[in-house]
Amino acid sequence: MQILEHIRFSRRQWLGAGVVAGAALSAGYAKGQSAPAPLERLTPPSGPIPAAILLDQNATVIDFAGPWEALQDASVAQVQGFNLYTVAARPDPIIASAGLRILPHYTLDNAPQPKVVVMGAQSGSRQPSETTQARIDWIRHVAPDADIVMSVCTGAFLLARTGLLDGLNATTHHQFYDAFAHDFPRVNLVRNRRFVDNGKFISGGGLTSGVDAALHIVARYYGMDAARQSAAYMEHGGDGWISGIRA
Repeated sequence: MQILEHIRFSRRQWLGAGVVAGAALSAGYAKGQSAPAPLERLTPPSGPIPAAILLDQNATVIDFAGPWEALQDASVAQVQGFNLYTVAARPDPIIASAGLRILPHYTLDNAPQPKVVVMGAQSGSRQPSETTQARIDWIRHVAPDADIVMSVCTGAFLLARTGLLDGLNATTHHQFYDAFAHDFPRVNLVRNRRFVDNGKFISGGGLTSGVDAALHIVARYYGMDAARQSAAYMEHGGDGWISGIRA
């Protein structure tokens, strides 16, 4: 088996749809309906934006590889982009879905402070594992100085366990709506969404929704044009990253 030792990402922001999206968000969520994703522009730091991909055993590959690719491909728009790195509880190889082996760049103890954090489905997402509490503590530790903390699929369960989503809107994979609502009654579950953006906290639906949520991050940092160029380079023809709505 091959060990993936290095993987890296790229960048950008989104202009256009903020006012309309904000109004629709308030109206739609108030009635429990879907609404366009809100837009809050972020000022990128000088140089590439540090983006940490939090992993553990049984990580679902597309949940982290999709956002990794979307952020990486922002570089086609001639922006500073993202410095991508993987973080895990231990330095040992992660065995992801279908046996993919990944050697993390950092552990929870020595990872640089990220501006973006991404977590997908992995061990401890739905049922606590031996490393769950360590990852929860790390998320809580880095979140205050991060611009965005993002979950994909049942990674929302891990993020919700931190308590950081209490009182906020969030989504997850459609097969786990009821379980999420049961486990986290303090979080407002929003159904039929590709992703939900609360400003700092973004939750993506299942699997490919992580690509849309990551393109949304590119847009928030570097603008709509950069995100469109990244999507075009990926030959990603959907518009869920613009509307946030699940077709």
